Amino acid sequence: MMQSVDIVIIGGGMVGLSAALGCASLGYQVAVVDRATEPQIASEQIANRVSAINAASQQWLEKLGCWSGIMAQRATPYRTMSVWQADQFGQLNMTANELGQQVLGHIIENQVITSALFQQAQQQDNLQLCYGAACSKLHLNEREAWLALEDGTMLGAQLIICADGANSWGRKQANLPLTFRDYGHHAIVATVKTDLPHEHCARQVFTQDGPLAFLPLHEPNLCSIVWSVPPERADELMALPAERFNRKLTAALDSQLGLCDVADDRASIPLTMRYARQWLKHRLVLMGDAAHTIHPLAGQGVNLGFADVIDFVAALEQAKANHDEGLDLGDPQLWRGYERKRKTAAVEMITAMEAIKQTFSELPLPVKGIIGVGMNLLNKASPIKNALVKRAMGL
Repeated sequence: MMQSVDIVIIGGGMVGLSAALGCASLGYQVAVVDRATEPQIASEQIANRVSAINAASQQWLEKLGCWSGIMAQRATPYRTMSVWQADQFGQLNMTANELGQQVLGHIIENQVITSALFQQAQQQDNLQLCYGAACSKLHLNEREAWLALEDGTMLGAQLIICADGANSWGRKQANLPLTFRDYGHHAIVATVKTDLPHEHCARQVFTQDGPLAFLPLHEPNLCSIVWSVPPERADELMALPAERFNRKLTAALDSQLGLCDVADDRASIPLTMRYARQWLKHRLVLMGDAAHTIHPLAGQGVNLGFADVIDFVAALEQAKANHDEGLDLGDPQLWRGYERKRKTAAVEMITAMEAIKQTFSELPLPVKGIIGVGMNLLNKASPIKNALVKRAMGL
């Protein structure tokens, strides 16, 4: 069976579906292919994979018509942020009010975002969704690209977008070079009940082992945690019975939310920095985790992916306006500006994450004391602090 569309997107997660909706909104015929099953509406049990969605990503999701679907499921605004060093006096506090904003961002389960995007995608006549469909071969020809699926279906397109995650099949098929480095950290993720309410504050403490984030969820005493620690420490913590893990977790957060009670959904995820040195090929473009993965300590991963999509769709709209007829979407020259801009943003974010991680986890105590003083000074220097926070919000 052979079908032709304008654009095939490999990967039906948050980035792939948002790219599909963006391209379809410009009138292109789009097909999304993903080997996973169709996204489901979130169950009552909270998933332990969440994202901190910033203002720029929220605006994009609103533009795609998905935000109301997200809010109808579960999304938690956070209005303040508190960052501090364990065993030091350095502290940084940020509030939405200082920036003239109502919120700093929203903590949302990844599956909530994906299901809202999927529901919106189902309503588009020019968007074909192929879930449970594994890719088998990719051909990038002079005139057209072909994607063969394991069920025998052949999809022809002018352009293939790879948004299929960190271990991107499409990137490997296209032989695009990748730089990667083990962060030397595993992220323990879980849902945690706390004695004290989170009060819509996102908290992050830099411990001796690594950063620990407590992200507020929709119930006042419920948080999602991301605890980044060396692999052997992660193994130790994962092996602990819940009661002992709770004690360690409570102590690591300096008991700021009272006693912690972890749900039975602890998971440990190895963290790797990845950066594709080339994002384009004739008839192929990378975006999202297929192009870059970063340390989760600032929760910017999916925002970086959505920013890729926003810039790509803007470039597509411009290309369409500039070429009334005869536009070949597979021409890599169309996407050079996108590649340059997004590569720069990814490198800046990777470098910033590395600097923060090194600063807080690998320096001697006297230097950390100096950094603590710096944090306190920054906390009082509102214009600089506000500029940094606005950048993180994508404003």
